[in-house]
Amino acid sequence: MAQDIRKMLKEHRQDAPKLSKGHEARFEERLKPSLPEKKNSHSYFWLKIAAIGILLFSLGYFGYEQLSNENDPEVQVAEINDVKNTPQFTLGDISPDLKKVEEFYLTGINVQLASLQTTDENKDLIDGYMLRLNELDKEYTSLNREMNDVGPSEATVTALIDNLKLRLELLFKLKNKLKELKNIENEEFTSMQS
Repeated sequence: MAQDIRKMLKEHRQDAPKLSKGHEARFEERLKPSLPEKKNSHSYFWLKIAAIGILLFSLGYFGYEQLSNENDPEVQVAEINDVKNTPQFTLGDISPDLKKVEEFYLTGINVQLASLQTTDENKDLIDGYMLRLNELDKEYTSLNREMNDVGPSEATVTALIDNLKLRLELLFKLKNKLKELKNIENEEFTSMQS
């Protein structure tokens, strides 16, 4: 009763069903009433010409704008002496997990920075925190340069991640201080109204 499936598949011949003569023509005749008729191509011809005209006009306009800007400031190329011809390493080049960690912290930092609302009352507080963040950013750059010069080491990678973590924590502290400042202002305002 047991049969070898491989042997059965080799011996099996799949016969294609044979259609009667004229089957395809009869099928097409039945389909014709349900298919939409071809419309006059003259209406599409004018639409194509109009689209090409709009495209050429817009390209000409933007080209003219780009070429005629005489008031643009001159482009100055900054010379960077620190850049070497060696490839630059980042945390993402070491490991995909480290890349995820770096992207997580950088995204969190950018979100927190974007959500800051500077007013006259909190400007000094924000400026103080921004100075500290700028120092941490410079330290991060120097750590990254060190990693590129010396090579990746566990201490450098840990220092880079700690730097990112510290910057994010600093922004959270700033947000909390701003909330406290706002709550104090609201309390003073409500006590003045009473």
